[in-house]
Amino acid sequence: MTPSLPDAFLQVPLAHRALHDKEDNRPENSRAAIRAAVEAGYGIEIDLQRTSDNRAMVFHDYDMKRLTGQPGPIQQITSAQASETALLHADDGIPTLDEVLDIVSGKVPLLIEFKDQDGTMGTSVGPLEQDAVRALQGYEGPVALMSFNPNSVAELARLAPNLPRGIVTGSYQPKVELLPQSVCDHLRDIPDFDRVGASFISHEVEDLDRPRVAELKARGVPILCWTVRSPEQEAKARAVADNVTFEGYLAAHSG
Repeated sequence: MTPSLPDAFLQVPLAHRALHDKEDNRPENSRAAIRAAVEAGYGIEIDLQRTSDNRAMVFHDYDMKRLTGQPGPIQQITSAQASETALLHADDGIPTLDEVLDIVSGKVPLLIEFKDQDGTMGTSVGPLEQDAVRALQGYEGPVALMSFNPNSVAELARLAPNLPRGIVTGSYQPKVELLPQSVCDHLRDIPDFDRVGASFISHEVEDLDRPRVAELKARGVPILCWTVRSPEQEAKARAVADNVTFEGYLAAHSG
C-alpha cells in the first residue's frame, strides 16, 4: 500500500532549500537556514547530492562553485572533504543529511528531494537513496521523499516502502533541464506516478494549469508546487496547489 503524504505537509508553507538569506549568513540548505525555518515554524524542503564515498549531503548543485566558490563536482570529493568545504556566506561547511535530521528532529515537516544521479533520469540510481534511507532509520517526525527521476522514487519505494514519496514535476523544457527532448516529452505528462507508488507531486508553479495536474488533483492526489517567490504568486498558485514551496519572502501561516 502506498503511504500517504502526512497532513503536516499541507498545514504550513515549505521553505525552499530551508529559510535561506545569504545577507543574513543563511545560505540555501545550510544549518543556519534549517535552524531559522524550524524557529519560524515553517516546513522545510532540502536537496540531496552524494559524495565519492556515497554519503548523502544536503546540497543542491552538482558542481560546488556557485555555493562554495570551489569548482568541481561534489561527487568527486569525500563526505569529510565536503563537510570541510565552507559554504559562501556561512561559517561552516556542507551538512550531511544526518546532521540536518538532528537539527530538525521532527519539529517541522521535512521534504527531501533526491537530485538525479543518472544524468538523464535513467536507472543508474541507488547509492544516494541507500544512504539517505540509512540516515532516516528511527527518525521520528513528518518526512517525505521526492525526485524528478521516477526511477529514484521507485528505488525509494523498494528501500523504504513505509515512507511517503512523490515526483517533482514540471513543464520539462529541454534547454532548461538540459535533457534530451525524448526524455522531456516522456516525463512531462507524469506517466510514472502509479508505477513508482507516488502519493503526491510537487509541480512547477508556472505550469499548474497542466491538464495532468488537474487529473491527479481530481483523484485526491496532494499537489505541492515550486518555487513561489511572492505573496501574489502564492495566492494564484493556491487556486490549484494544496501547499507551496517558497523563497524570497515570508509566507503567511497560522503556526
